[in-house]
Amino acid sequence: MGLRLLPPDLINKISAGEVLERPASAVKELVENSIDAGANKIEVILSEGGKSSIIVIDNGKGMSKDELSLCIQRHATSKLPDGDLFKIDYLGFRGEAIPSIGSVARMKITSKKAGTNEGWSISINGGEVLEIEPASINSGTKIEVRDLFFAVPARLKFLKTAAAETSAIRDILDKLALAYPSISFFLTEDGKKKINYPAVEKTIDRIEQVLGKDFIDNSVPFSVAKEGVKITGFAGLPTYSKATSSDQYFFVNNRPVKDKVLLGAIKGAYRELLPHDKFPALILFINVANIDVDMNVHPTKAEVRFRNANQVRGVIVVSVREAVSSAKFKTSTTLSEQTLSKANIFDSVGTISTPIMPKPHGVSVSPSFRQSALFSQKDLYSLPNSNAFKNSNFTKESTSQIDYNSLNTTVPIKEQIQNEPNEIYNITKKENEENLEPEFPPLGFAKAQLHETYIVSQTKDGIVIVDQHAAHERLTYEKISAHMKAGKAASQYLLIPEIVEVGVNEVQALIDYTEYLSNVGLLFEPFGDGTVVVRGTPAILGDINPKELILDLAQTLNDNATAVLDEKIKAVCARMACHGSIRAGRKMSIEEMNQLLRQMEETGFSGQCIHGRPTYIELKLKDIEHLFGRS
Repeated sequence: MGLRLLPPDLINKISAGEVLERPASAVKELVENSIDAGANKIEVILSEGGKSSIIVIDNGKGMSKDELSLCIQRHATSKLPDGDLFKIDYLGFRGEAIPSIGSVARMKITSKKAGTNEGWSISINGGEVLEIEPASINSGTKIEVRDLFFAVPARLKFLKTAAAETSAIRDILDKLALAYPSISFFLTEDGKKKINYPAVEKTIDRIEQVLGKDFIDNSVPFSVAKEGVKITGFAGLPTYSKATSSDQYFFVNNRPVKDKVLLGAIKGAYRELLPHDKFPALILFINVANIDVDMNVHPTKAEVRFRNANQVRGVIVVSVREAVSSAKFKTSTTLSEQTLSKANIFDSVGTISTPIMPKPHGVSVSPSFRQSALFSQKDLYSLPNSNAFKNSNFTKESTSQIDYNSLNTTVPIKEQIQNEPNEIYNITKKENEENLEPEFPPLGFAKAQLHETYIVSQTKDGIVIVDQHAAHERLTYEKISAHMKAGKAASQYLLIPEIVEVGVNEVQALIDYTEYLSNVGLLFEPFGDGTVVVRGTPAILGDINPKELILDLAQTLNDNATAVLDEKIKAVCARMACHGSIRAGRKMSIEEMNQLLRQMEETGFSGQCIHGRPTYIELKLKDIEHLFGRS
């Protein structure tokens, strides 16, 4: 067959294949047109997830009879007044959506131009255009799309269930609603209201409508403008992470996008703050000059291309990282809910029940099991303020390892216990009151150590349970990282230098990073084939085993030979932090525990360990009372 031009109906079907993947694609194009038309109220009505019908009603400026006949033609648009593809101030501009939808479905458009008394309608059935007719409509535009893809039956095979298609449409509307809080959005499917977002004045109110109060409570607002890029948004706490990236919302000049540059920037901003299989939740509004971004690189306008992608990425990484850091020790409020959902509760007859599972019937609990689940008499003696606690003997071995130039003991243990809390904590006397009441710090006052691993602290309105190793590991890591960036840190010189055999490859890896390691106080030099001599260790790590440290670092650097510089440095800091942290199983005094809590309150990212797990969990008193049936 020779070269020929394709007929218009086939061209439209090809365009539809690029623009329309599923009902959600049609909804996106139609709702964006409504937004561009100046509507402040948009309603979407579905049947069978949009497969049977999609109706979009808006109160925008509408179209005249002549405009109605033009809108169904390819490349007809009112959104490029200057003909400049790099000066786009609208959501829709490609001029293909309406004719593409009409080529694969039965579509009817009814519209009334603002300021006129006449309404008109036009119908398209699989690309066949019918005559324009007078129609009754109060204002704006109403578009009805029925039997989507009836003209291309093969596409129907790729559609998912009605529920899945509705979910995709809801996701589209959620994103547009976040970008335009001053517009009311409504979604109804088969007579059931799915979305009801009345217009609001503030973006934060729309965020609460769409994502709920949990997101507001567990995110940090921020706003940064630098290098021609303005970024505002809400960065979710690392401990408020999700199993997928579906809770990441990106907007470039108010256009919802999903861009690789942006995804990579967020991954970099949350590096070492999340487990490898978790994703942060956040909302990012990015504004750049139109000339600095190409919006026309994707048929569905889902992707963009920045003129200076590295610059945008850098601003995002720094601003999001600083926002999350400003939260310091704060962790997700949902952690307490997760903890309570797993708690076992004893009822009045000794039967175990849980908040999330039906109570088992006929399950008896033996006295021995009941005793093991509750505090024993020995356990009670270990709690603060008991005589046994006051008379406890804390050996030198149990307290010496914590003073790493970071947790400095200033009051003897015996004196601290006798004077608690008046001499140790900030106490104020209220006017006309004789009783002294402590001013509770955010993480409260330490009261006990359980299983020589967990610190229990009393806050003003609840309790906090801290993983001592995870918390101190984060504190040590942040200090080591700061020292490595700032320059040379204090070293603790060894009386007798330690000669360590590490291997030829490992020695070379250590030599390559001598400057970085010396910045944190690790002093060593080559000493024959495959051997180094260690002369000093980082003072911040306290009393550690030099041989174990150098072997661990050498192995870490050698194993990460192909990693980039930044990754290697972070891996080294992490390994050092692990060596210098309080281990699980190490007894701590009340004063040491409180010093750890105070440092957590002042250190960024202390709410999660270097592996991304939470360092503490807070339970409010009302939640504990609920467990015991007191509220």
